[in-house]
Amino acid sequence: MQSAMSSAPSTAALMPIRLNVNARTTTLQALPNSTLLHVLRNQLSLNGPKYGCGLGQCGACTVHVDGVAARACVIPARHVQDRQITTLEGLGRADGPHPVQQAFVNAQAAQCGYCLNGMIMTTAALLAQEPNPSAQRIRDALSGNLCRCGTHIEILEAVVQATQALSSS
Repeated sequence: MQSAMSSAPSTAALMPIRLNVNARTTTLQALPNSTLLHVLRNQLSLNGPKYGCGLGQCGACTVHVDGVAARACVIPARHVQDRQITTLEGLGRADGPHPVQQAFVNAQAAQCGYCLNGMIMTTAALLAQEPNPSAQRIRDALSGNLCRCGTHIEILEAVVQATQALSSS
């Protein structure tokens, strides 16, 4: 009979990984194949990025890597060492939300909330690169983020509000 302890990962298999997340550098121990999402949620307790599909197709796990929207569920954590990673928690603060976060609140662009991390992070990356996107460009940018609750109209309104807020600041 095999003991439960023998199936646990060996600490010898762990490797140090240095991550810069939300402007804080941390060195932690992780398995070589640990995804960025796993490390963010389970080791750094950052729960903005969600586990959705595990295939990089739904957008729930979206973070910024060096300012570019990226799917954390398919990125090995070791591949983003010493790069700038921003999660939903690092985008803004409760007492000073990022304009995109505030626009999503103002537009009431949430129902279940599962897609919001991806929608907000994708929008913030889009507007940082393209401050005044067309309606079609917004739809194209968000098309890889799945929402099953039907808040698409409110989400699009939130992006328009965020665009206006950022252009006036």
